[in-house]
Amino acid sequence: MLGIITTSIKQIRPGNHFLAALIVLALVVSPGTTRAEDKATQDLAKASQNPISTLISVPFENNTTFNNGTEDAIVNILNIKPVVPLSIGENWNLINRLIVPVIYQDERFPGEGDVFGLGDITYQGFLSPAKPGKLIWGIGPQLQMPTGMDRLTSDQWSLGPAAVGLMMPGNWVFGLLVSNVWDIGGYNNAPDVNFFSTQYFINYNMKGGWYLTTAPIITANWEADSDNTWTVPFGGGAGRVFKIGKQPVNLKVAGYYSVERPDNASDWNLQAQLTFLFPK
Repeated sequence: MLGIITTSIKQIRPGNHFLAALIVLALVVSPGTTRAEDKATQDLAKASQNPISTLISVPFENNTTFNNGTEDAIVNILNIKPVVPLSIGENWNLINRLIVPVIYQDERFPGEGDVFGLGDITYQGFLSPAKPGKLIWGIGPQLQMPTGMDRLTSDQWSLGPAAVGLMMPGNWVFGLLVSNVWDIGGYNNAPDVNFFSTQYFINYNMKGGWYLTTAPIITANWEADSDNTWTVPFGGGAGRVFKIGKQPVNLKVAGYYSVERPDNASDWNLQAQLTFLFPK
């Protein structure tokens, strides 16, 4: 087993050592569990896959995209995505989510140069029933702030609605998250923003905290011409919920190929996510 792991790591391109470390972590950390502990782990896995659960979590989602621009550049985006739910009375919860991107971008076009820094931060706030039925849902605002550095920003404040709905029958989790933002004010004569995003997610949970997953993000830039509007990826991966010491974590690794994408946009995205979970 160790030889297989070592060989797999050597085949991973430089710059993906974070991904390699996560793969080893999931395979090596295999504590024995009782049936009750296994059931609790499966329940925690499903809760961690619900974007509007009352579970406090801090995901670190690393996306490495390939073949960007005419120089076939690599772009790496580490999204730090803390989720903090708040109770509003007995009937409602407000699920607060931040997306803080830290970006390294190789030279995509001749003369452009490399760049590293903070991207535009996004806030999502979902108002959700405290005691949902079979359909779990939430709705609220999405605000994108022009915090990015150099060319890593839209230079626009953008605002719009976001909504999520999901069901969790048996071992399954099915859901859909949709949003659209429009610019409400910007700087430096920045281009207009009218950006749509939807993410469907399907997970199948198994024993030992393992699960299969697909959760591609489909986007549309309505300001682009018709040939460059859509990005449509397909793919999937696997994950596992386990403990590092006493700390529950959720590890996920997935790959996505964009069957539709703008000119000079990336075709492949390799994703690795490590989420720290804080159940009540």
